[in-house]
Amino acid sequence: MNDFVVSLMLLGALSSGGSLPFWALANSNGIMPANDGGLVLVQASKPFDPSKTFQWQAGASLAASYVPVDMNDPGSSPLHAMVDELYAGVRWKVLRLDAGMMHRDREFTGAAPELGSLSVTEGHIVESNNARTMPGYKLVLEPWAVPFTGGHLLLDGIWGDYKTIDERFVKGALVHRLRGRITFDTRHHFYASLGIDHYALWGGAPSDPKYIPIDVNFSNYFRICTGRSASPSGSRSDQMNCLGDHGGAEMLRLGWRDSAWDLTFQWEKPYNDKSGMRFNNIPDGVYTLQWGLKDKDRWITDALVEFHYTMWQSGTLHEKETDDEGKQIDWHSHKSLNIFGLDSYFNNSEYKSGWTHFGRSICAPTFFTGMGNGVRQIVNNRYRAVHLGLSGKLFRVAPYKLMLTFSDNYGTYSKPYIYPSSIYSGWNWWEPNTIDKGLKQFSAAFTGYVPFKIAARHTLDLVYGLYADAGEVLPRNFGATAGVRYIFR
Repeated sequence: MNDFVVSLMLLGALSSGGSLPFWALANSNGIMPANDGGLVLVQASKPFDPSKTFQWQAGASLAASYVPVDMNDPGSSPLHAMVDELYAGVRWKVLRLDAGMMHRDREFTGAAPELGSLSVTEGHIVESNNARTMPGYKLVLEPWAVPFTGGHLLLDGIWGDYKTIDERFVKGALVHRLRGRITFDTRHHFYASLGIDHYALWGGAPSDPKYIPIDVNFSNYFRICTGRSASPSGSRSDQMNCLGDHGGAEMLRLGWRDSAWDLTFQWEKPYNDKSGMRFNNIPDGVYTLQWGLKDKDRWITDALVEFHYTMWQSGTLHEKETDDEGKQIDWHSHKSLNIFGLDSYFNNSEYKSGWTHFGRSICAPTFFTGMGNGVRQIVNNRYRAVHLGLSGKLFRVAPYKLMLTFSDNYGTYSKPYIYPSSIYSGWNWWEPNTIDKGLKQFSAAFTGYVPFKIAARHTLDLVYGLYADAGEVLPRNFGATAGVRYIFR
C-alpha cells in the first residue's frame, strides 16, 4: 500500500448575502471562513498499515483563509492561518493511542468519504466536525470480541482529555471524554449496539472573578471522571451537582447487512444532567435511518433520512422536591436533590461558552450559536428538524452529495427566539404545557468533485458546491464554492 498522502486544495467562496450559507460552513472542521473569500488547505498524512501488528500514523493539516478587509474594521487582517490537524498515533491489535489535534470520526458517509457525512450529526451528536480541533490525547479500544462469546459480543470505547484553545468565558477549559459501546453481532446479518458518549468541561480561568475556578489536580480529575460533586472549596452549584459541566448522549443502533446493501437505524439521545441520563427527556433525540449499496460506483449509492427532536428536555419545570413532612425544600440550599426539567442541552451556567470551540458548536451544527450572556454560546437547543441526505456518482464517476434540512427552531427555554407572551397572553416559561412558536428554516447543499487521473499516483479534482438558505433564522442566501485539489498517493 502507498503509505504517504499529500494534498493541496485551493477553494473560492461567494454568496449573494456576503456571508456563506449554513451548509457551506457546517461540519467543515471549523476552517471555512464565515464570509465570502477563499481557503488554502495543505494536508499530509501517513495512515496505519493494517498488514503489520504494530502500526503508526501521523498527519498534519494547515489552513489559511482569505476574507477581504471589512471596511468597518480596516485594521483587520484578510489572512487567517490555523492548524487544522497535527497528530501522531500508534496501534497494537485493538489498542490505539492518538495524540495531538485530529478530526473527529465520521459515520454515515456516502459514495466518497471526502465529501463528509450524509448525517447532520455525522453519527455523533456530541462531537461532529463542526468546530475546530482541540489538542489532546485519546486511548482507543477498537471493537474487541469478548472471550467465550463466539465473537458475538464486542466492546469498544474512547478515553480522552483535551484543552480548549479559543477565547471563551472560562479560558483554557479542559475537556474529559468517555465513549463506550457494546455490540451484539450475529456475524451474519443483524447487529445491535448500545453506547454512551460523555464529556465534561472543567479547569480553566473564569473571565468573571465571582466564579470559583476548578483547580487542576488529581483529586478533581478523579471527581470529574467519576461524576462526583465538588469538595467544600468548590462552588455551591458544583457541591450540589457534579464537579464541572457534564453532558453527553446515549445511543441505540440496529443494523442489517445484506450481500449488496446495508440498512442502519440509530437513535441518539442527548442529556445534560441526571434526569436526561435516566430517560426523563424522552422523546428527545436524533433518529437516523440510512440505506447504502456496497457498490459505490452507481448514480445513487446511499440515502439517509433523519429526524431531530429536542423540544422536551425533561420538561418545563424543575421537579418540586419535598421533605418527609411534604414541605417543599429550597434546592439552592440542599445538595441531595434531583433537579428535573429545563435541561438546556450543551449550555452551562458557569461554563457559559458551553459546548463550543472558536464560536462554533462542537455538537451537531443545528444547535446554532450566537451571543448570549455576553459570550458566544448555544442559543438554539430546542428545535425539530427533518433532514435528507443523498449520495452517489454522476455518470458513475464523479461523487456528489445532496443535503436538504428543514427545521423549526425555538431558541432555548429561558430565551426563546419569539417570546410567546407577545403572541399568547399569560404565557410563562416556568409553567407546564406551554405554547410557543418556532422559526422556520430551510438549508440545502449540492457538493461534489470531478476526478482526473493525471499520473499513476497523481490526481487532480475539480471541487464544487452550491448552497442555499431560506427562512426566519438565517437570511435568504445563495452561495457557491469552486476550486481544485491535487492529491499524491
